[in-house]
Amino acid sequence: MTTATRTAPGADSPGRPRTAAAAPPRRRFRTRALIPWGFVGPFLALFTLCFFLPILYALYQSFIQIRRYGLFGEEGRETVFTGFDNYARALGQEAFVDSVGRVLLFGVVQVPVMLGLALVLALLLESASATWPGFFRALYFMPYGVPGVVASLLWGFLYVPGLSPILDVAGLVGLEPDLLGPNSVLWSIANIITWLFIGYNMLILIAQLKTIPSELYESARIDGAGPLQTAWHIQLPLIRPALVLTTVFSIIGTLQLFAEPQILAAFTVNIDSAYTPNMAAYRSAFTDNDYNVAAAQSVLVALTAFVLSFGFLWLVNRKDRQR
Repeated sequence: MTTATRTAPGADSPGRPRTAAAAPPRRRFRTRALIPWGFVGPFLALFTLCFFLPILYALYQSFIQIRRYGLFGEEGRETVFTGFDNYARALGQEAFVDSVGRVLLFGVVQVPVMLGLALVLALLLESASATWPGFFRALYFMPYGVPGVVASLLWGFLYVPGLSPILDVAGLVGLEPDLLGPNSVLWSIANIITWLFIGYNMLILIAQLKTIPSELYESARIDGAGPLQTAWHIQLPLIRPALVLTTVFSIIGTLQLFAEPQILAAFTVNIDSAYTPNMAAYRSAFTDNDYNVAAAQSVLVALTAFVLSFGFLWLVNRKDRQR
């Protein structure tokens, strides 16, 4: 007499592979929820360490002042909260206020010129009649690979009389431009910035142009639209997000102007140590040893960039809502 044994579901049985017990649904859900954080975690850690915390520390430094007692601080020091006193001192420096106005004038002129040239190059290289577009894209983008310090040195020698072939050629036709003079040195800097970043902005616009469906171009040709009409009615409206992006980047970059005038200052006396806001903050920190005023100046520059950038975005979005 034999007796049959019943096996519970999931138990081992002859001919049936052993299967692992399934994890509870809640645990699987938690594991899946943590996977994205594993990818973005390193970025968030570096962003917090290298960007967010320094901003908070600069903001903290702008509201305090370190008072030292004794001739060399040998009798001690204390940290006191000064409120907006550092900001008042920063705005009380005429050189700093002039530097802000100088870079705003720089941006009003240089940014539209640079983006206009980048737009023209992008449209020409993406036109149907463009020859060797890949070669010319690389050629125009090449200056962006040159460090700003090297570019400033290169153009600095091209601005110096007796060393510049540009000035020598201008002298042959009776012209004697002073490219490092008090009224022209700002635009000489603008020339360097335009030369450096026109290819970078051009590539952003070209990337947006490549997303336009070819059917739209075919429809425009069937309707008899020429190259200018196609550019005005199809390409420009569809690459507007890229134009807005490059404009915001250019506004922020204008207020960060530092390396180019700092290098050109060795070629001319018309660039002082507070020629731009960043140079003024650098002087306050490392020449005047007033780190708290330098922190206030840095915060003011950041706020100016924030207001101008979001003001531009608000203006663009307001025009879109009115349509």
